[in-house]
Amino acid sequence: MSTHAEVVEWLEERQGRFIGIADEIWNTPELALAEYKACELQADDLARDGFAITRNIGDLPTAFMAEWSSGSGGPIVGFLGEYDALPGLSQKNQDAQEPIAADGPGHGCGHNLLGTAALASASVLKAWLEHSGTPATVRYYGCPAEETCEGKVFMARAGAFDDLDLAITWHPGSTNTVWAGSSLAVNNIKFRFKGRTAHAAANPETGRSALDAVELMSVGVNYLREHVIDAARIHYVITRGGGAPNVVPDDCEVWYFIRSPERHQVEELTERVRNVAKGAALMTETTLEENFISGAYNMLSNTVISERMMAILEELGPMEFTEEEKAYGKTIADAFPEDLRASMLEAENLPREIVDQGLNGEVWPIRDADKVLPGSTDVSDVSWITPTSQITTTTWALGIPGHSWAVTATGAMSIGHKGMLHAAKAMALTAADLVLEPALLQRAKDEFAESTKGRPYQCPIPPHVQPRKP
Repeated sequence: MSTHAEVVEWLEERQGRFIGIADEIWNTPELALAEYKACELQADDLARDGFAITRNIGDLPTAFMAEWSSGSGGPIVGFLGEYDALPGLSQKNQDAQEPIAADGPGHGCGHNLLGTAALASASVLKAWLEHSGTPATVRYYGCPAEETCEGKVFMARAGAFDDLDLAITWHPGSTNTVWAGSSLAVNNIKFRFKGRTAHAAANPETGRSALDAVELMSVGVNYLREHVIDAARIHYVITRGGGAPNVVPDDCEVWYFIRSPERHQVEELTERVRNVAKGAALMTETTLEENFISGAYNMLSNTVISERMMAILEELGPMEFTEEEKAYGKTIADAFPEDLRASMLEAENLPREIVDQGLNGEVWPIRDADKVLPGSTDVSDVSWITPTSQITTTTWALGIPGHSWAVTATGAMSIGHKGMLHAAKAMALTAADLVLEPALLQRAKDEFAESTKGRPYQCPIPPHVQPRKP
């Protein structure tokens, strides 16, 4: 039996174990940095499988590394997993919107599947290495707080990925392909203004409004938008705006995400936003405090690994769905306007004519290799430390927006399970090929060295910043 056939067979034999883990995480959704149950569940599973567990990576209570080695020598292969949920996306396991708990969290980005597929890949690669006697080290990284771009960045600052020879991951989606594009680098910062309270009617002249400072900062940043590059993005929300209209607010806060295609552009734009904040404080005679939460790089996809992953996806072939699954996916997709679904397909460079297809199990060519996708991820930081690549597989219907109830709805049923197991096979087989073909791995390393030449990774989180408490 070939290596590929063995790996696929071992994974299919263990699929009940992996589906059980994914469903348990789906049933107990936990927000960023509070994924205690998911972390313990996965760490305990891999410990039973013979992996050595290192916890509290980067001073993050819900971050861990599981490691197994078949002997001295051989490459160190890392699989990146995530398990954080999103607020307000609680949803029953059905094709109509209905939360399990009103305003409760839910896996609206499929991270219950994401982390479990990566865990499955690590477990199955270990089984193959053990059986074949091939020297290599396998690691699974349980990474918290991807949604806020915190987990892997603090782990990177702690050196968790420094000795990896390669890293592989995936993300749930609506098609089967390799994600070869880049992403937006980001800074995640809260600006807090403190002033002096007063009765807003009786003696407003004695007050110094922190809310005025927040609003003036936002006005200034909105004027700044005309003078930044087109691809830059600046988003904000007021997280603390005062308690009552008749009280001059003395303590207010605004939360900003600052994004751009390159890390240096984010740094430059952040300084301009900081200057606006300083100006707002000066105008209102308030004081300014900055809470730097996190930052992340832009994605650096490794072409060599991506091309091999693409070949593996083609070897595995299209995913097949039952008529019942197709009907389920179509019903969920039809809950969203056709123009919205069409725009989602356009953003993914998919043809509009498949907009009403519902589920799509085809294998699509590598897309977006020269495109910056409009989002951010802390996988990007790992990609500047070691050669990294990732795929997507079908776990929800075409045109469905991410971070929606519809994504949660397919995360604990057969559609999501199939996509998860398909991704696990592709990742494990790609890793096996790179272990068996040193020349291929060296090509990936050479590409990485050339891409990062003169631009070494520098953690975007300042040394004094510690992980926030959930």
